[in-house]
Amino acid sequence: MNIPSISTQLTEQKTELQRYGTVANRPLALDKKVRLNSVTGLNQILADTMTLRDMYKKHHWQAAGPTFYQLHLLFDKHWAEQVELVDALAERIQTLGGVAIAMAPDVAETTRITRPPRGPENASIQLFRLLQAHELIIAETRELAHAAANEGDDGTNDLFVSQVLRQNEFQVWFVSEQLAGTGISEKDVEADRFAVASRA
Repeated sequence: MNIPSISTQLTEQKTELQRYGTVANRPLALDKKVRLNSVTGLNQILADTMTLRDMYKKHHWQAAGPTFYQLHLLFDKHWAEQVELVDALAERIQTLGGVAIAMAPDVAETTRITRPPRGPENASIQLFRLLQAHELIIAETRELAHAAANEGDDGTNDLFVSQVLRQNEFQVWFVSEQLAGTGISEKDVEADRFAVASRA
């Protein structure tokens, strides 16, 4: 007798309580369309924040060279701060009646941050990758904060400005200062990337 496994049974059934990309009713004095717009923007920032969080952990594990110790600690500190942002973003989405993106494959399909290679890279490339990811999130967050304010979603605007924007700007300062006085320029980093790609 062929008995289907639990995973097969779950795959064949509709188990979702709410479809991703929808918002449930909430007595928040916010129009459904406003909440849906905010949830869409929040999920984009959430996917990018989860990617940045994981990039910090990757660099934490793969740090090497004379700055190993300080970068190993810095990357882990920033990772922990991004973990807090991930939770705050996801909880805001759920509060608005939405469904927070959660699984790695879904995040990978949604994020706008370029995927780094699996192997380790030198410190200058690690730092520039982080700065580029931060800048993308900062630019997106500013736009979405203005949109949320214009639509009267003050709670989402507050989250974007007081937590996401300020935390990312603060981390950019620390990452940028790691490059100060090193003589490393964007041109040098591009040359390093080319050399790494050539060896691959």
